[in-house]
Amino acid sequence: MSKPTHTPPRPPGAEFLPKIITVWREGYHWADLRADAMAGLSVAIVALPLSMAIAIASGLGPERGLFTAIVGGFIVSALGGSRYQIGGPAGAFIVGVSACVAQIGVPGLMVATFLSGFILMAAGGLKLGAYVKFLPYPVTIGFTSGIAVIIFTSQLKELLGLKLAGAEPPKVLDKLGALWAARDTLSGQAVAVAVVTIAALQIIKKLRPHWPNLLMAVVGVSLGVWALHLPIDLVGDRFGTLPRFLPAPVWPDLSWAMIQRSLPFALQFSLLGAITGLLSAQVADGLSGNHHRPAIELFAEGAANIAVSFFGGIYATGAVARTVTNHSAGAKGPVAGMLHAVFVLGFMVALAPLVSFVPMAVFAGLLSVVAWNMAGKAQFWMLLRTSRSDALIVVATFLLVVLRDLTEGIVVGFALAGLVFLQRMSHSAVIDTGDEADRPDCVVVRLSGPYFFGAAAQTGAVLDQIAEHPRHFVLDLTALDYVDSSGARALDLLALRTQRKGGQMVLLGVRPAQRRILEKAGLAPPLVRYIETLGALDSPD
Repeated sequence: MSKPTHTPPRPPGAEFLPKIITVWREGYHWADLRADAMAGLSVAIVALPLSMAIAIASGLGPERGLFTAIVGGFIVSALGGSRYQIGGPAGAFIVGVSACVAQIGVPGLMVATFLSGFILMAAGGLKLGAYVKFLPYPVTIGFTSGIAVIIFTSQLKELLGLKLAGAEPPKVLDKLGALWAARDTLSGQAVAVAVVTIAALQIIKKLRPHWPNLLMAVVGVSLGVWALHLPIDLVGDRFGTLPRFLPAPVWPDLSWAMIQRSLPFALQFSLLGAITGLLSAQVADGLSGNHHRPAIELFAEGAANIAVSFFGGIYATGAVARTVTNHSAGAKGPVAGMLHAVFVLGFMVALAPLVSFVPMAVFAGLLSVVAWNMAGKAQFWMLLRTSRSDALIVVATFLLVVLRDLTEGIVVGFALAGLVFLQRMSHSAVIDTGDEADRPDCVVVRLSGPYFFGAAAQTGAVLDQIAEHPRHFVLDLTALDYVDSSGARALDLLALRTQRKGGQMVLLGVRPAQRRILEKAGLAPPLVRYIETLGALDSPD
């Protein structure tokens, strides 16, 4: 007979060990470094245009996206708990960052990013990252689809080359109204450039899936605009010439007034950052078969954002598209992510002046494709057809994210999912009256499943009717999975009702942990009697 195998216990503190240490202990060789260097270069080529586009869509200069990819990307990989995670600016933050800049300015954004870093580090230290997996799927799809719509609408002005009389409104419906009012300023040349950019991205991806379609489309279309001398807005017209290196670090404005104004955005960033970062790490786990460490991953993301705030970046989190590219390019560990940051810095030093000649419509076309890819169209449609409850959750989350607020959409969606779960679980407590004792003054009822406040409300009336007459009301709790204080209180009231009618509740097969809960609720002798077997019913206590 073979001996059973046991999984060795994890050493204390293993969840706080960065993956780079694990990779180093496993043996890291020159071949691994070469593979990581090639993967890092591939990711940097993707990250370069995408980071700038996200920063521009957030209402900031493109250099701030590069600062985030360099500083945040390096630290997320160096300290994080995933082998393949790539950190940097993410499209999901366009909404929050642009709103933050509009309301409290760039200094406020730096403070919000700084505070969010400490919140994430605390969440990592408390091991709260493990709870992100409990985010309901309809909520995830609802808020990602909502963000996709907001990103696309934010690019309509540049896609169509419209000229607004005033500032672009932040709310989607107000924005659409302002764009419609400016429809007479539509630029056919800007539309053509955006359409060509989108077409180039899709054609290159289809014909040559391993080629860097983002960079190729940006460079190719920009050269075409330059050669044809098309009169459309360029990055340089809006933001000037990009710097060629990282700025000197500057302390954020940590005055009490600024902290108070920035804290709501910090909380929003922390919630979204934890969700997007850990979901990205889970995607990498699914591709590789490895397992990330949520605690140290959140800690690393927090440390990255503290550093980013000193260099004027936006917000760093795990980026799914770049993480997938990293794994597909053959990365061996976190060194690939660190080298990706170094390569982005190299590109910035060498190519910064050329970015000024990229048309705004090109970046708008790029972000339109990003929004289309993140919309989760098939998943959204699947949830609409799965059940009415899932449809309600995904639609409510989607509409609240688009029309109200990102955090509000997540919170309300989660609350709706919780109510649906409680409603379903309340019907999972089962009452079985088939087991009858051979005596007229006794009835035996078997209660199984979870017995919490929802189930107690559903089954209370049934138990009241069963316990109406017999002298001994035996409640078999052998198969009871769980009981909370509300369920225990409902049983206490039932025992009191049975006692007033001249009977006694007898609890059969109660587990020690459940008995402690029941006794704290008042279910103790002489009100009730505890027995191990039904045969002990007539024996003295």
